[in-house]
Amino acid sequence: MDLQTVLFTFVGGLGIFLYGMKIMGDGLQKVAGDGLRDLLDRFTTKPIMGVLTGIVVTTLLQTSSGTTVLTIGLVTAGFMTLRQAIGVIMGANIGTTTTAFIIGINISEYALPIIALGAFLIFFFKNHKINNFGQVFFGFGALFFGLNLMGDGMAPLSDAQAFTDLTLRLSDHPLLGVLVGVVLTAIIQSSSAAIGLLQTLFDQGALDLHAALPVLFGDNIGTTITAVLASIGASIAAKRAALTHVIFNVIGTTLVLILLVPFTALIEYFQASLGLNPKMTLAFAHGTFNVSNTIIQLPFIAGLAWIVTKLVPGEERTIEHKPIHLGEQFIRQSPSVALGQAKKEVIRMAELAEEGIVEVGHYYKTQGKKHRELIPQIEDALNNLDKKITEYLVQISYHSLTDQDIKEHHTLMNTVMDLERIGDHMENIMELVDHQINSKVKFSESAIADLDAMFDLTTSTIRQSIKTIETNNVEQAKSVIEKEILIDKMERDLRNKHIKRLNENKCTGTAGIIYVDIVSNLERIGDHAVNLADDLLADE
Repeated sequence: MDLQTVLFTFVGGLGIFLYGMKIMGDGLQKVAGDGLRDLLDRFTTKPIMGVLTGIVVTTLLQTSSGTTVLTIGLVTAGFMTLRQAIGVIMGANIGTTTTAFIIGINISEYALPIIALGAFLIFFFKNHKINNFGQVFFGFGALFFGLNLMGDGMAPLSDAQAFTDLTLRLSDHPLLGVLVGVVLTAIIQSSSAAIGLLQTLFDQGALDLHAALPVLFGDNIGTTITAVLASIGASIAAKRAALTHVIFNVIGTTLVLILLVPFTALIEYFQASLGLNPKMTLAFAHGTFNVSNTIIQLPFIAGLAWIVTKLVPGEERTIEHKPIHLGEQFIRQSPSVALGQAKKEVIRMAELAEEGIVEVGHYYKTQGKKHRELIPQIEDALNNLDKKITEYLVQISYHSLTDQDIKEHHTLMNTVMDLERIGDHMENIMELVDHQINSKVKFSESAIADLDAMFDLTTSTIRQSIKTIETNNVEQAKSVIEKEILIDKMERDLRNKHIKRLNENKCTGTAGIIYVDIVSNLERIGDHAVNLADDLLADE
């Protein structure tokens, strides 16, 4: 086999392997539904539960980096503390060994029939659930087919003198093996792919166990590079979580290198006593390393959190997504008391909505990254509070309510819906500003001044609506109605000015579309703000 064929076979096999792994992970995630985030949110209160949750989620996602990214998002959003996140990251390291064990099963000869089964389920059924299972099978088969091609491409290496010499050097210098593993995984951007490659080399006899194990440990460090790259320029929470991943794996690798001789003897014992094939032997080594590392470091989660907090100092604003005023005990105590608690939570939701409008206004004016990062967090919080408050109000409705309580209940239900819609319009404006930045669109000075004024009026209207909810003040409610009339008039005036600028060639078509859409969303926010006041006036 000539060099070109070897190279093309290996590279093509690697590509099919990576694609198969991604397709399988996507399929598993769809089969699992949208509950992965909820799973991380609900079952990570204790470190051991965080570890178990990290294992399950990573097994479904087929990527520890994906789990880490999800976890970082939850920490940033206030769903999870850094200590809880560390438990999940530890579990993710164990979960990512699943791929190595799948490869160790060694059913490569059935790869093509499995691909065919997957394709059949995808293309000959209209049921989405069956299509998702088809995607899992297709990815599973592609993973093994890619491994087959990689093995064919690397087969000549076992007889190459240069590779034999490299194996001897790796056996004599474990740190060199670790470095090779780090670099290889950093280049491929997938520890599962790097370990699959290592398993194939070991299976081909191109590497012995003494040379393969240090590379395996290096792969575990290399997989943290993805999270580190993702955290560059990101939030403090993201940086801390990424650094935790690095420290965790570096400590584990350091410990196992110190104990390399007994660790190697243990893996050789597993291989001999259990009759493991070469690929499964490395899978056991990978699993043993990560499980042992987690058991050793799990009691020191608080210490890890302290270290990364010191290494990445600073305070960062996180948005509290979970309700803080609701509780079933209030419903049992008295529906009226529970309604009072629900009202407190609705006011908190309204204040978040106001903050979101302020942040999107700052983002429009400054295009600052910090404002851009907060807006999706606020939108997520509004969506979550919408769900939780609505569920709470539904529970209250099952109890006997006075006529006044029924009116209050109806008002709160409507208010929550309006606040959630305000969040949607806020996100729409953020995306329009994103489009403006990406398209390098500039507004004229007069257009900017008009839009600034409309942002200020809309924010003021939202703020006054919140006071209306808090105080039930009729005069405040009437003032909100008057301001909303001004917003409607301003929207019409700004549209007319925009048309005039277009006619005078002072504005491009793209700028005009973005500008008018921002104005339209602000006007719709004003409508929802006035809805909050309308409920109070309707009771008069």
